[in-house]
Amino acid sequence: MLDAIVIAGSPNSGLLRECSDEAYEALIGIGSKPMIRYVVDALIESQNVNKIAISGPAELKEVFPEDFIEVVEIEGTIIGNAVKALARVDTTHPVLITTCDIPLLTASAVNDFLRLCSDQDIDFFYPIVSMEEVQLHFPGIKRTSAKLQEGTFTGGNLFIVNPAAVPKSAAKAQEFVNFRKSPLKLSRLLGLEFVFKLLFSRLTIPELEKKVSEILGIKVKAVITLYPEIGIDVDKPSDYLIASSYLDKPA
Repeated sequence: MLDAIVIAGSPNSGLLRECSDEAYEALIGIGSKPMIRYVVDALIESQNVNKIAISGPAELKEVFPEDFIEVVEIEGTIIGNAVKALARVDTTHPVLITTCDIPLLTASAVNDFLRLCSDQDIDFFYPIVSMEEVQLHFPGIKRTSAKLQEGTFTGGNLFIVNPAAVPKSAAKAQEFVNFRKSPLKLSRLLGLEFVFKLLFSRLTIPELEKKVSEILGIKVKAVITLYPEIGIDVDKPSDYLIASSYLDKPA
């Protein structure tokens, strides 16, 4: 059993505005529930999560009346808010972190990820999913991916972190977040040799782990999961339609 943090502070100011006029993405309705409710329900149904801290707006308090769920109001940066939420959970054990925008998440996916992340010597576990697996389960869906020597993978939105590693890695982690949509700045952070190997599909998973570990100053491991729903985040109308086709069904 471990505690969990759900990152849910993104304002609905991007492409999803076409689908909903809710102020925050977490509150966008899919089927009968707000998007974030599906994610939290999967965590609860896994029966491996104790307390849940949600880093998001005050409006989420109306969605979660449970006494083991706490909404930690956002202020400042994504990483800063995550650190603030971390202070509200048990940090004597690893903490599970997820985002609010993967409503197809299931308890089985959560439990399988926890099973894969049993190595106590790792500070940060990051899931990757084969694009073959993604297309097998969700034909035609578009995902950002990288071609490595082992195959073509997309990243997931479920992580396990060692709380003791957060103070020394938070600043660099924020740089990753800031630069994620700027290839030039990101390449400077990663180094040209690394970027060229990535561009020409010569990079291996161990090399990826080593580089990110060096930058963050902690031990990082990429975990291959067979549950693509971990990487199906809803951030544009086409994603919303796919999620709705699975979730907006009569019970």
